[in-house]
Amino acid sequence: MLHTVNKSPYERNTFDTCLAHVKKGSALLLIEDGVYAAIKGTAPAKKLEQMMKTIPVYVLQPDVEARGMQSRVLDGVKMVDYAGFVDLAAEYPTVQSWL
Repeated sequence: MLHTVNKSPYERNTFDTCLAHVKKGSALLLIEDGVYAAIKGTAPAKKLEQMMKTIPVYVLQPDVEARGMQSRVLDGVKMVDYAGFVDLAAEYPTVQSWL
């Protein structure tokens, strides 16, 4: 399953709720304000570091760039463009959007 999170972890509990349901074999894609979870040195990033031991974590590059975060993204998080987003949605049989 591909999990997508579009809300900031500083505004809603969507990110934590998602992490509680992610299982091995899934992937996580942070989009829109969800990309704030991938800022180095933050509490959400520490959770992502643990998550990346079992699943791949992606951020939507245009959303990272729109927020000026290119140099602040946690190491190991993979950036994808819109075509990469489509590829991920096609690769995983189900997409769960956490709103």
